[in-house]
Amino acid sequence: MHLRALRMTTLFSIPRKFHCNPNLHYISSPFDSSLSMNRYAHQLFDVFSKPSHLRDNEELRHLGRCLTPETVETVLKGLRSWRVAHEFFRWASWQPGFHHSCYTYNAMAQILSRTRQIAHLKNLASEVVSRRCPMTPGALGFLIRCLGSLNLVEEAEFVFDHAGEMNCIPNSYTYNCLLEVLGKAGQVELVETRFQEMVAESRREPDKYTLTAVLQCYCNRGMLEDVLQTFNRMNERGWVDEHVMTILVVAFCKWGKAESACELIERMMDLRMRPSGKTFIRLVNGFASQGRVVKAVEMFDKMKDSGFVGDLMLYSALIERLFEENESKLALDLYLEMKENNISPDVPLLRTMISAFCREKNFAGVSQLLDENRQKLNSGELITLYNAILDGLINQGGIDRAYNLLSVMIKPVDSEVSEVAFDEQETRENEDTWKKLVNMSRTVTPDSDSFNIVICGLCTTKKLDMALSLLNCMVRLGCRGKLLMHNNLIHELCNVDRLDDAYELFSRMKGLGLLPTEFTYNSIFYGLCRKIDSVTSLDLLREMRIEGHVPWIKHCTMMVQQLCRTGEVAKASGFLSDMLKIGFLPDMVAYSAAIDGMCKTGEVDNALALFRDLSSSYFLPDVVAHNILINGFCKSGRLTEAQDIFEEILEKGLIPSVVTYNLMIDGWCKANKIEKALDYFKKMMNEERPPTVITYTSLIHGLCSAGRAEDALVLWREMRDNGCAPNEITYTALIHGLCKCSMADLALVYYHEMTDKGIELDMFVQLLLINSLILKGNTAEAFELLKEAAQNKNYHSADPKMYQLMKKAVRKLYEDEYTSFDTRILIERGCLPMIHSIHDIMEDMRK
Repeated sequence: MHLRALRMTTLFSIPRKFHCNPNLHYISSPFDSSLSMNRYAHQLFDVFSKPSHLRDNEELRHLGRCLTPETVETVLKGLRSWRVAHEFFRWASWQPGFHHSCYTYNAMAQILSRTRQIAHLKNLASEVVSRRCPMTPGALGFLIRCLGSLNLVEEAEFVFDHAGEMNCIPNSYTYNCLLEVLGKAGQVELVETRFQEMVAESRREPDKYTLTAVLQCYCNRGMLEDVLQTFNRMNERGWVDEHVMTILVVAFCKWGKAESACELIERMMDLRMRPSGKTFIRLVNGFASQGRVVKAVEMFDKMKDSGFVGDLMLYSALIERLFEENESKLALDLYLEMKENNISPDVPLLRTMISAFCREKNFAGVSQLLDENRQKLNSGELITLYNAILDGLINQGGIDRAYNLLSVMIKPVDSEVSEVAFDEQETRENEDTWKKLVNMSRTVTPDSDSFNIVICGLCTTKKLDMALSLLNCMVRLGCRGKLLMHNNLIHELCNVDRLDDAYELFSRMKGLGLLPTEFTYNSIFYGLCRKIDSVTSLDLLREMRIEGHVPWIKHCTMMVQQLCRTGEVAKASGFLSDMLKIGFLPDMVAYSAAIDGMCKTGEVDNALALFRDLSSSYFLPDVVAHNILINGFCKSGRLTEAQDIFEEILEKGLIPSVVTYNLMIDGWCKANKIEKALDYFKKMMNEERPPTVITYTSLIHGLCSAGRAEDALVLWREMRDNGCAPNEITYTALIHGLCKCSMADLALVYYHEMTDKGIELDMFVQLLLINSLILKGNTAEAFELLKEAAQNKNYHSADPKMYQLMKKAVRKLYEDEYTSFDTRILIERGCLPMIHSIHDIMEDMRK
């Protein structure tokens, strides 16, 4: 750890009585023991953990009389929400006789900086100064660092400059905190000014930590000469340590200036500072970690020129990075150099190289690596490398190759090599190398990892029969296999409704001594839920209860939804009751699904009864559950009861969502109570819940139904001004409403706007628009719309309402002298599938 950071940590971790301002006096407290104070703090914590409207004002007044800074600090650190913490902090400020200390201010500052509440932190800094709160130098430094974490440089300088007003004389630590903040912000000029101020005006000599902050600033701004000058100054005083060197290493790696890094090392040598091997290693790793692997190799060469020899770890890191950057030739050169230096590769490095060769389909390289190192490896290490081959093949989509290779490893030595399918692009030489590699595998006995790799790969590609075949071979060889492999295979079998195979594997893994996990049980549970088998599911849940596993919410919810979807609402409710009897309390999400199912089948009273039972016994239902009930009552036309549920939401301290408001607005609109709907719209806006296209669509439809088309158009414009784009349903509602209000010409304008956007109008509304235009005497436009309608295949519908609207429109157009001829032609050509002949129209006219 950086010594400066260590010093700061130590300062703020020791009891405050050892470093607080001796002149600072707290208000006396009636609590003489820490136990009493903790109980008092706990009371405050409990009160402020409740919603504001549920807090007892009399209790707050009583608690406010005994407030101390220590208690406030304790409560602040215990509250999770920054909003509640800030509310408590402000409440404390208003209590008679109470004044915040530097520690309560810093506790609040830490919370605000951690949660990035810039505006509140700014106000806090201003308040500290305006209230002239006494500050210790350490506390002032802490506040400056909190401000600096949010880049509030001006505020950090402001509180520093007003230290005198807070009975604080900044010390070296305080200056160092300010310099650190300015340096991280790249404020070089301010750093230099404050540095001079510290030396000249305050008569304080810069220490090691001061110059480190200055050095960091110059590094951040890329000011190489100043970096070197500051470094030399630190070196003259013997202050250069590993941390300082790390700053320089990180800086030069960040700049990507390998040449400058070399120049720095040369200057260090001129100053008789011989860089350590660790410094070189940091430089090499720094370049490598940023993907500048060629530069990393160059620095590695300079390291070797300086007399240092790389170790296996450094060679491995470079070789791995070179392969990642597709610099295979450089990686192999480095590998050969390593071997020349008598550094033998370890298994992790060989695994890295094998994986890289597999990516390139370089089986010759894989074969050579195994040949060179086979004698040095034990059987366990050898199988590890073959597992790397299997893994590399699967990662490159070669699941069939991996399957064949593992099959050969399983077979006796005298068995024939499995034939392997090759891509057309692969050469005969590569094929021969692959067969050689397969032959080599005969002497390697696979382990559980081998089967795990290939079977999991087969599961990913849904080749489950091949996976089961390998699983049988694995058991015959005496391997148990990995739990992950069994879980993956069971999960995939359940995904494709092969529950019998999944249960068989489930029983087998128990026989092998592998204990099923919660994932295993829930995979089976998922398969049963897919099949809507509630009876077998309950048997499985009983077993899960005994084994201490918990069913997943999403599967319970899925079962309930599936049952409700098939009309078995009572069965869904019974399933939840049985779960409760077994010992599992279903989640509110699953109960909400049951309530929704009841509402959709018209059993709203049963849904309400279940809701009430849950509220009194188990849960505080969330807004979603309330919304489901509101929707059920609205659909049943029971708006008053829906309104009661809405009021319940407010009484329980919950916040109605946009969906809640939309449901109420739509319900009142459909009940032709437009004023009620508008009241909810106003509430929605007052609560800063942004209306959606659904909100506007419901209101536009409701206003038009009430004959208030002008108000609907005002709302339409407001919707667009708010950046809410109308959709097909909104356009349909407006056009339909305008037609009902005898404003067909304006409806036509919106129809063209709609079609220009590529949105098709509902067939029924389009026919209504045609008839409305005819009534307005605009038969020419009506006929054009009829021609468009004739091209719409949806007009083949035999809906009686559609047919009557079509007949009415065609008859009126046929009667009109301007459109009669063209209408006749349209009929005779069979363009109107609902109208078979002129005779149909003539018969209709005679009636």
